[in-house]
Amino acid sequence: MALTVPASSAPEAPPAQAAEAPPAPGCEAPPAQASETPPAQAAPADDAPHTAPADTAPRTKAPSTRGADTRALTQVLFGQLKQLQPGSAEHGRVRGALIEANLPLVRYAAARFRSRNEPMEDVVQVGTIGLINAIDRFDPDRGVQFPTFAMPTVVGEIKRYFRDNVRTVHVPRRLHELWVQVTGATEDLTTSFGRSPSTAEIAERLRITEEEVLSCIEAGRSYHATSLEAAQEGDGLPGLVDRLGYEDPALDGVEHRDLVRHLLVQLPEREQRILLLRYYSNLTQSQISAELGVSQMHVSRLLARSFARLRSANRIEA
Repeated sequence: MALTVPASSAPEAPPAQAAEAPPAPGCEAPPAQASETPPAQAAPADDAPHTAPADTAPRTKAPSTRGADTRALTQVLFGQLKQLQPGSAEHGRVRGALIEANLPLVRYAAARFRSRNEPMEDVVQVGTIGLINAIDRFDPDRGVQFPTFAMPTVVGEIKRYFRDNVRTVHVPRRLHELWVQVTGATEDLTTSFGRSPSTAEIAERLRITEEEVLSCIEAGRSYHATSLEAAQEGDGLPGLVDRLGYEDPALDGVEHRDLVRHLLVQLPEREQRILLLRYYSNLTQSQISAELGVSQMHVSRLLARSFARLRSANRIEA
């Protein structure tokens, strides 16, 4: 059977081909003639899905190819950078090209901290600072690939940013590093047990005390401060502001009591005892006179003299 195409999409045949006689009935066209029509010009069948021509499909490089091209470009740029004078315009141009070429490395490192609820633009910016520091310190003559050298510097700069600037409460470095280990052990044990591990299981895994595990968990919550007016988890639970303790009225007398204690030590021992019996033991002057074996009038004079000494020694009222 002869191969036919719709008239609306069939290419016009040249005059020389139009004069040729059609094939005899019962003779099939050879395969070579069917393949002469390019795929882009052949019209699809009515029931076949329409697909883009093969030569117009977008072509993207594989990640391994892009990585190899970036490494090659980085090596060439470092070779040029080594021959240039630091501070010159050409040196700055090549240095900027190195930064642009290796920004995907920064984005890859920043993606590891996506769970920290920090804007990725800020994390990438901090990681770029680490990339610049790595470029300035890198020596291509040592035979080390630049990504291998730069990744610890970029990640370290991001971790330092989270440790020093993001946390609401500053956490000691040892506790922060231990918190990272506790988080990793929690994920591993959750995968192994199929449930959340207990504090004792985490402590046994890391060979630390349960108190250290609890301290690390509390340190992990210091990234964000909780509002005092925010509702707590669960129904009917009041906010933190509703559970704060009341103001103790005795706090106003703390400063005065400390001042009186400082002034009392400046009095003679007998006058100190009289004041203690009168105002701390709540004894009357008659009871004090019986206690000390002196007259009530003498007790009254000693009290008056003690008050005068205390007022003269009190620099606040003076």
